[in-house]
Amino acid sequence: MDKNNLSVFPVGEKNDAFAEYFIGQSYLNMLTVEGVAIGNVTFEPGCRNNWHIHHKGGQILLVTAGRGYYQEWGKPVRELHPGDVVNIPPEVKHWHGAAPDSWFAHLAVEVPADGASNEWLEPVESKEYSKLK
Repeated sequence: MDKNNLSVFPVGEKNDAFAEYFIGQSYLNMLTVEGVAIGNVTFEPGCRNNWHIHHKGGQILLVTAGRGYYQEWGKPVRELHPGDVVNIPPEVKHWHGAAPDSWFAHLAVEVPADGASNEWLEPVESKEYSKLK
């Protein structure tokens, strides 16, 4: 599986604008920013984003390719596969990313809200991530 054949949505460019909030390489292709922002986010194997919180609006993930993970603070990790949907309420600390051995892609839908923002936090501990299968 290579990044260019993962999904019907183009992979996009290296996600340099947000690189400081990821461990590993991710790619971002904003599909639209009109009305509701939707981005195709692709993760190389082992890539994951830092813990973060969506204030006010929340986020919806629509998994399109590969195998990955989602975890809310204090809860077990959820394994993700194409067709899975993750509804992330506002104010919930969480992370998501690829499995160590798989590319992973999802559409990230930003739920519109007045004053919505993201707060980027600490990286996911490599010790904890390495325990995932």
